[in-house]
Amino acid sequence: MERDFPPLRKLETLNFDNAYARLPDLFHARLTPTPLSNPHLVSFNPDAAALLDLDPAEVERSEFAEYFAGQRLLPGAEPLAMLYAGHQFGHFVPQLGDGRAILLGEVVNSRGERWDLHLKGAGETPFSRNGDGRAVLRSSIREYLGGEAMHGLGIPTTRALCIVSSDVEVYREKVERGTTLLRLAPSHVRFGSFEVFFYRGQAEPIRILADYVIAQHYPELAALPDKYPRFLREVVRRTARLMAQWQAVGFAHGVMNTDNMSILGITLDYGPYGFLDHFDSGFICNHSDHQGRYAFDQQPNIGAWNVTCLAQALSPLMTVEAATEALAVYQAAFVTYYIELMCAKLGLAPCAEAAQLITDLLERLHANRVDYTIFFRRLNRFQTDVAVPNAALRDLFLDRSAFDTWAQDYRTQLLRQGSQDAAREAQMDRINPKYILRNYMAQIAIEKAEAGDFSEVDRLLHLLHAPFDAHPELEHYAGFPPDWAQRIEVSCSS
Repeated sequence: MERDFPPLRKLETLNFDNAYARLPDLFHARLTPTPLSNPHLVSFNPDAAALLDLDPAEVERSEFAEYFAGQRLLPGAEPLAMLYAGHQFGHFVPQLGDGRAILLGEVVNSRGERWDLHLKGAGETPFSRNGDGRAVLRSSIREYLGGEAMHGLGIPTTRALCIVSSDVEVYREKVERGTTLLRLAPSHVRFGSFEVFFYRGQAEPIRILADYVIAQHYPELAALPDKYPRFLREVVRRTARLMAQWQAVGFAHGVMNTDNMSILGITLDYGPYGFLDHFDSGFICNHSDHQGRYAFDQQPNIGAWNVTCLAQALSPLMTVEAATEALAVYQAAFVTYYIELMCAKLGLAPCAEAAQLITDLLERLHANRVDYTIFFRRLNRFQTDVAVPNAALRDLFLDRSAFDTWAQDYRTQLLRQGSQDAAREAQMDRINPKYILRNYMAQIAIEKAEAGDFSEVDRLLHLLHAPFDAHPELEHYAGFPPDWAQRIEVSCSS
């Protein structure tokens, strides 16, 4: 039977339906991007183009870079900067908003999916707070690869269509090139989008925004009399699930401010971030996070703190009791999701012994500075035959006896569940990635791109879209990071 493929569209015929732009003006500021001169394409993501029904051949047109450098406006676009506030490192900032990004509009594809076209680096907005409104090649590559890496791992995230750079000079710690990133998401509404009106004492905009989000993204709740508490509960649940996914894969966000928390429970705003190399429960990926507020092991607690801020912002729409009941979902949901994910990584069905087995393992990985991703990928080939020493795993530990003790308990659970080595290996190969986006990999891609060679960006994009596959020609990316990788620092300017 022939498959039905959606008709491919040109840039000028994308199907715009700008629902957010139809909200009252107090939610946004209308403006157009500030163009970059002499733009050139750095990378194009055909997988993201498919989300828009965009013909990938459009990238060959000279107008392509011009559209996404702000020189041309896509027909049907209604560009604006979104207003929001947020708690930054625990302190409330009453007005933030899109300071270097512009929402061009919303495209609805042939499957009825809605995608924001959000152009980062598009120039100054009323919310720039004395910034220049620009992004640079370095930060754009990190976000481009970070979002696509998370998508490849099956974790909800923003996507990215392309990177366009220019000869415009932007001043950071050094002179860099002005760059734009076209980011895609079903919505860019954040917890802080509600907070800004709560702290202004404006209840009606909170209701308008909640109704908008529910109608667009939670339509099953729209007709219910208790739609607002149910909406909050669903955001709480999705946030708990996202935190569990980050923890299970070994991802640290770095800036979990409420203005960086998605109302849809997707990974949003890749500034400083990092995937674990050796397992360090207190890993701080953001060099600007001097107190370790957003350390790896703090992410679940910060997720809970952030949804509490959201509940407070939504409090004009519900009783305290309803909000409290919605928040109570978080802890149990996080634990349930996390145990399920970690048991899957271990090749086990959830069981009463799982929590202790996971805790004991993580303590040993931390004490022995074991590479998190490499350990789990090797664990896929664990042999339950007592005559097999599992040397490839033991050799990752400074204290091999620590592994042996844990492995004995692990083996007992596998045998108790009737696990078969070959079947389990095949299953775990689809769960424990062979490849992750390590900081050194992104750094090499950045340095090559800054020298005019964009091939490494595209190579990593290809690899990270299928991180569970073997990719024998790219095997070196699955090895231990080089020693110099430990000296890489990323901060809020990254």
